Amino acid sequence: MSAAAPAAPEQDDRSLLERLRRDDTTAFDEIFRTWYAPLVRMADAMVHSRAIAEELVQDVMLELWRRRAHLAPDGSPQAYLFQSTRNRALNHLRHGRIVERTAPLVARESERFPTADGRVAEAEIQAALREAVDALPTRCRQVFEMSRVQGLKYGEIAQLLGVSVKAVEAQMGKALRTLRERLAPWMPNGDAL
Repeated sequence: MSAAAPAAPEQDDRSLLERLRRDDTTAFDEIFRTWYAPLVRMADAMVHSRAIAEELVQDVMLELWRRRAHLAPDGSPQAYLFQSTRNRALNHLRHGRIVERTAPLVARESERFPTADGRVAEAEIQAALREAVDALPTRCRQVFEMSRVQGLKYGEIAQLLGVSVKAVEAQMGKALRTLRERLAPWMPNGDAL
């Protein structure tokens, strides 16, 4: 007998496994109650965190249930559970070491380069803006570009186009309203253009 949990006779193991393979939830409950605590103790000894150990064992139990139909009929639930738990704990430890080693590199790279998601979002916004500006009526678009792209004042635009400042203001107002409506999905909290 093991100190970790009561050892079931080989025949009981096979019977339990066969019931589990036939989707018997009471067999799964019996396996869970019998082996959960010893598996958590083993995982905790490896990963030094009770919460992580419990999470790993829960994942193993879930995987046992998912794979129940494919378990070898002459196998042992105990052997499967302990080996799976050991493997998951080792994977957790390996992953932790990789994260520790790569964290400084990831931090440096994220400072140097914007995220791919950020670049994609920026490209989408630029394309939407260009499309929205191109869809403006000719005079409206002309006034908007002279003001926002070329940086001209309304008086300068009026003089170049041979119109009044009021006409420029009206065209600019129309352009901004139209762009605000068309670009609403990309604008946080309705920020103005």
